[in-house]
Amino acid sequence: MRVLIVEDEPYLAEAVRDGLRLEAIAADIAGDGDSALELLGVHSYDLVVLDRDIPGPSGDEVAQRIVASGSGIPILMLTAADRIDDKASGFGLGADDYLTKPFELRELVLRLRALDRRRAYARPPVREIAGLRLDPFRREVFRDGRYVALTRKQFAVLEVLVAAEGGVVSAEELLERAWDENADPLTNAVRITVSALRKRLGEPWAIATVPGVGYRIDTGTDDPGTDGSGTDTAGTDTTGTGATGPGRSGPGRTRG
Repeated sequence: MRVLIVEDEPYLAEAVRDGLRLEAIAADIAGDGDSALELLGVHSYDLVVLDRDIPGPSGDEVAQRIVASGSGIPILMLTAADRIDDKASGFGLGADDYLTKPFELRELVLRLRALDRRRAYARPPVREIAGLRLDPFRREVFRDGRYVALTRKQFAVLEVLVAAEGGVVSAEELLERAWDENADPLTNAVRITVSALRKRLGEPWAIATVPGVGYRIDTGTDDPGTDGSGTDTAGTDTTGTGATGPGRSGPGRTRG
């Protein structure tokens, strides 16, 4: 899960971000309305934690723009106002949940997970491709009926690849969707994670490298541009992430 925290109090925003990371929830911070809209236009988020009282476009206006974009991103509003009229106006703007300050981090996490489950129920609960069965709600993966234990990051990477349904996903997109914005692109994080994921899934390799482009689930199609040997040859760029060029693909990616 990746969350955008829109909060102008740096201490609170950082405390929430750090707490969410301990719960394996990636989180980015925007300190004002303009920054929030900019990040929403660049990254794909599963949820937005939105303070109503922020500089620039207000939290109310940001909420309206999110709803108008048609992205369907759930919004959890934060505010110090606890009157029922304030809550009613927040829900009227398109908020999916409402939390008053001060609040316990545990309650925020519970509410975020509940919102994520509600959103998830609108999607097919299980994805299957090339002998892989991925259940995003139980966080389980099976290959040819065999349970495969994965780390959180390995699961996140595989989830993106499986969602692409055999399409190529660039290392850049994997870094963006499975890590948060503070991930260093000048690391081998993607290549190392994909390599470890291949080993966990076992032979024959389920993840193929498309040289110079990225990675895809090997569906058994005859693609001369694909290296299915398990050797990472997705590019030789200086990022070390295993792919060059934009090469982004896969369903479900939205911008705006």
